Amino acid sequence: MEEKLMKLTNSGLELKDMIEKAIHDCVITTSEYEEILKVANKDGHVDDHEQRLLSQLQALIANGTIERTKG
Repeated sequence: MEEKLMKLTNSGLELKDMIEKAIHDCVITTSEYEEILKVANKDGHVDDHEQRLLSQLQALIANGTIERTKG
């Protein structure tokens, strides 16, 4: 069975680093969240890797692992 490899983009890797910081801090500010969305949309296309990262971030916010704060 052949596996489909996901292409990693520079914006996807930058997004990964930003989300990992939020996980480490257990908090994400509104401005950090908006910056993450900006990076994901930088090239005008949210690829599979970026979409999965954004979905994981949303799940972590939803379950309380990462707290959203003003700022």
